[in-house]
Amino acid sequence: MNARNLLIPLLCIGAVAFACGPRSHSEASLVTTNIATASIGPGHHSTRKQAGQNVSHVTGNLVVNAQKNAVHFAFDLTNDGKKTVELTFPNGQRYDFAVIDSTGREVYRWAAGRMFTQSVQNASLDGGETMHITEQTTTPLPQGSYVAVATLHSSNFPVQERVAFELR
Repeated sequence: MNARNLLIPLLCIGAVAFACGPRSHSEASLVTTNIATASIGPGHHSTRKQAGQNVSHVTGNLVVNAQKNAVHFAFDLTNDGKKTVELTFPNGQRYDFAVIDSTGREVYRWAAGRMFTQSVQNASLDGGETMHITEQTTTPLPQGSYVAVATLHSSNFPVQERVAFELR
């Protein structure tokens, strides 16, 4: 076998081994991480706590007004803390509404068929401030029992609320 044919694969294997190999203690100390936790807890609110900071809460309240030709959604998100929180969205879709029938099948989704930007976006919510989001279904639903699901698509303060309703 020619030495040139053997040299290139050996160099590639060496580069991968070097990149994946263990770090020395001096290299590991150069890497810092900022760890924050976000979770949906009881009451469907999102909590985020970082070392040395007060706890911030973003809570949601969903109101559904079901009418014969449309279902109206009002989703209020409130910063219960004193400090401003910055909501981070991985893309242009900040929220969504879905309707689930009594069999558990999704019969409506607000975001279905919509296009959203693919860039990270941020929104600030001052302490005590409430963000109001309102939408409505674009097609009427048949009579029956349903559950409306409102979701805030924030990567650091996700919130989801569910409300049961009936159309008669």
